[in-house]
Amino acid sequence: MFSYWEQQTFLSTFDIAIIGSGIVGLNAAIDLRQRYPQARIAVLERGILPTGASTKNAGFACFGSVSELLADLETQSADEVYNLVLRRYKGLLALRQRLGEQDIEFYQHGNYEIFTPKDSLLYQKCVEKIPELNQILKEVLGVDNVFQPKNELIAALGLSQVENLIWNSAEGQLHTGKMMRKLLFTAQSMGIQVLNSVEIESLESEPDRVILKTKNFSTLSARKVLVATNGFARQLLPHLAVQPARNQVLVTAPVPNLKLQGCFHQDEGYIYFRNIDGRVLIGGGRNTALETESTAEFGLTAHIQNYLENILFTHILPNQKVSIEYRWAGILGLGEGKKPIIENVTDNVIAAVRMGGMGVAIGILVAQDAVNLIEL
Repeated sequence: MFSYWEQQTFLSTFDIAIIGSGIVGLNAAIDLRQRYPQARIAVLERGILPTGASTKNAGFACFGSVSELLADLETQSADEVYNLVLRRYKGLLALRQRLGEQDIEFYQHGNYEIFTPKDSLLYQKCVEKIPELNQILKEVLGVDNVFQPKNELIAALGLSQVENLIWNSAEGQLHTGKMMRKLLFTAQSMGIQVLNSVEIESLESEPDRVILKTKNFSTLSARKVLVATNGFARQLLPHLAVQPARNQVLVTAPVPNLKLQGCFHQDEGYIYFRNIDGRVLIGGGRNTALETESTAEFGLTAHIQNYLENILFTHILPNQKVSIEYRWAGILGLGEGKKPIIENVTDNVIAAVRMGGMGVAIGILVAQDAVNLIEL
């Protein structure tokens, strides 16, 4: 039961309610505040921290490895693939400009794609396509020689049983926690109300407002609602073509004299690892257990964790005894295509979901597109 003060000050009708305090939700709130300085804007988050992928991703500032782009070109048109690459690249630039590279610990060390001996045919296919990809990306991004073979760096990076390496000079890494903290502080400093532990169970559209039924307490209402819950979107909007996917991650204890620097991809991006604070972070592997990992449930499985540890101690930290200090899982929002869903669901409800595992790169632009659909 809430007091008069609580209801009048915190819980009365909002002009705009944003469901989800992740990358899309907070960026949308910031853009909406700039567009509507006097509006009552609230961000509603079911967790104590953003729940999903925004605080649980690996902090890759990337737009696609060679093998990933080639795989995309097999199922999508060239225009679709390269337009999405451009959006990812522009999104990363916009994010760095909004938050500041120093505050989010952005470093452009480059990203690498690794190939083990069993990947030799894939590597040959990738190398043959590098000149063509580089020419197209120069036209699209304005960057010369994005992809380059870098086998001479394998030993210097401490990698073992890795036969080939392709470097992407235009990608980088950032600190996910500091990125989200800066977004949150920026939104709050602009007078945007962020309410945590508010789980929305359903939405009911009326002609002039939306009723938000919560699991925790009484109903809320807003003139406009933006659903920015990514992999959880179908819990509120069952018709959306969004499939949740769990990605598991682990982080080691500090590694003495760690050679690894940069972000690394393997197996069309299904495996990824990087250095962070003298540790190794590695995640992914859901392609080895698609049935169990196509879920919105958090949790860890022995199969994926063992798979990640095997790669860690075979290719990244061979012959080293290092303990694992952190393990977690995040929930992605995927679909048949990699294009996000940004649409009016009703006159007063807008959806901005399905980041396809690239929320860091495209989240800010998805937020901008969603804001353009909101009129008070």
